[in-house]
Amino acid sequence: MSLRLSDLIKYKDVVIQCHDNPDADALACGYAMQWYLKKKDIEAKLIYGGRSRIQKSNLVKMVELLDIGIEHVTELDKPELLICVDCQYGESNVTLFEADNIAVIDHHQVSGELPVLSEVRSSYGSCSTLIYELLKEEDIDINDDPKIATALYYGLMTDTGNFVEISHPSDKDLRDNAGFSNFEITSMRNSNLSKEELQIAGDALKKAEFSDKYTYGIVETRPCDPNILGIISDMLLEVDGVDTCLVYSVQDFGVKISVRSCIKTVRASELADYLAQGYGGGGGHIVKAGGLLKRDLLEKDGIKYDRESIAALIKQRMLTYHRDSEVKYAGIKPEDISQHKLYVKKEVPIGYVDASTIGLPDRKFSIRTLEGDISVMLDDEAIIIIGVDGEIYPIKREKFEKSYRPVDDPYVYPGEYKPVIIDSLNGDRYELIPYAKSCIAAGGTGIYAKQIDHRIKIFTTWDPDNYFLGVPGDYMAVRTDDLKDVYIIARNIFERTYEEVK
Repeated sequence: MSLRLSDLIKYKDVVIQCHDNPDADALACGYAMQWYLKKKDIEAKLIYGGRSRIQKSNLVKMVELLDIGIEHVTELDKPELLICVDCQYGESNVTLFEADNIAVIDHHQVSGELPVLSEVRSSYGSCSTLIYELLKEEDIDINDDPKIATALYYGLMTDTGNFVEISHPSDKDLRDNAGFSNFEITSMRNSNLSKEELQIAGDALKKAEFSDKYTYGIVETRPCDPNILGIISDMLLEVDGVDTCLVYSVQDFGVKISVRSCIKTVRASELADYLAQGYGGGGGHIVKAGGLLKRDLLEKDGIKYDRESIAALIKQRMLTYHRDSEVKYAGIKPEDISQHKLYVKKEVPIGYVDASTIGLPDRKFSIRTLEGDISVMLDDEAIIIIGVDGEIYPIKREKFEKSYRPVDDPYVYPGEYKPVIIDSLNGDRYELIPYAKSCIAAGGTGIYAKQIDHRIKIFTTWDPDNYFLGVPGDYMAVRTDDLKDVYIIARNIFERTYEEVK
C-alpha cells in the first residue's frame, strides 16, 4: 500500500464515505478530503449511512461551526469512485454502497482484503494524522484553511483522548503544527460532557481501590465516553498517596483504559502500553495516556469477557508492572559486570550528526523520534548517533572519536520517521538528517553487556530526567572505559550491531 491523493484525481464522480455514526475524526477526514478534491476541480459528495443521524452535541457543533457539508443517506447512485475514510469498505459499521472503484484511507487494524487504492497506517492515533501526512506529500498546507486545520486537530484530539494516547511522532506533528481556531476548539470541547456522564464519574470514584505499597489507584466506570475516563483519572491522581492510577471501562468492543502518573519512574504511556500488551495498544504522554484492550483478542486468548475476569486481569497487570520493574540511575557508581560478557561493535555503517554543524544555540533541545522525544544538549561536544534502525542516542565528542570512524559513503536514513529537532522555547523545528554523515565502529574497547530477564528502567548520564526502558530479551550495556555509563540496547539492534569477544 502506497496511495497518494493524486492517484484519486483521475476520477470525476466521487463520493467520500464516513463510517456509520461518524465521530470527529471521521468528519475531519471526510471534510479535508472534500477540500483537497475541490482544489482539483472535483466536487465530491460527503456522506454517512446507518440508522442514526449525528446527535452528539459536540459533533453537531463541529458540523455547524466548520461548515462541514455532510449528508446522511440510505441509498446512493453508484459513483465512479467511493473513498472510505476512517473506516474500511465492507466493515460492519460501514453501510455497503456499490461503486465502480473503491479507495480506503484508515488508521485501524486491517480487517479484511483491501482494494488496490488503499493507505492504512495502524500505528497512527487518528485518521486525521494520515490525511495530514497525505496532504503534505502533495505539498498542501492544512493551515491554508483554518477550518481544515481545526477539524484535523480536533479529530486527532478526540481520537487520542485529548492527546493523552499519542505515541506516533506524526500525531505529535499534527498536534504541534495545526493552526487551529481556539474559539472553535473550546466551543466543541465544552460541549462534550453531559449531566449523566458527570454522574457516572461520581459513582465510579466511590469504588476506587488503592495500593499503599505501590502508591497507585484503580477505578472501574460504567460504559461511557473515553473523555470521562480522563476526567476521573485526573481527579484520582490528586489523592494523597496516589502516584499512578488506572481508570477503565468494559464496553461492548473492548476495555478502554486511562492512565496517569506524577512520578518520573513511571511514564504513563509506557504503563498504558504494558497494560494493553497483546490485546491492543496504548500510548500517550509522560503523565497522561490511554489505550484499548480489544474484546476479540481477549476472547481469542481464552479470557472470559465479563467484569470479574477483566478486573482480575487489569489488577494483576497493574500489580506486576509496579512490583517487577527495576530502576537504575547511571553515573552514580560503577556497575557490577560479573555477569556481563565483552562485546565489540561490528563494522556496520550508521549515521552521526556533529551538533556543532547545525548552528543552534548551546542549550537543550528535543529530538522527536519514532521511539519518543529525547532531550539533548546541543553544544560543541555533542554528537548524535543514528543507529541501524534510525534510533537516536547522543554521546560526547571524546567518546565518539574513540568508538567510531567517519567514512565518505553518503548517509541513507533507514527508519520510518525522520527525526526532527524541536526548540522547546518557541516550537521551531529543524531537520536533522540533512546534517548526517556516515561512520562505522572503530573497534576500541567495546562494551560489557548481558541480556536481561525483567523490565529495567535506566536513567542515563546523557538524559537523567527520562528513563530508557529495557524488557526481557534486551541488553543492559556498560562501557568498558566508564563502568558508570550504563544504558539499554534493544535486542534486535544489539544482535545486528555487536559481536562477542571470545
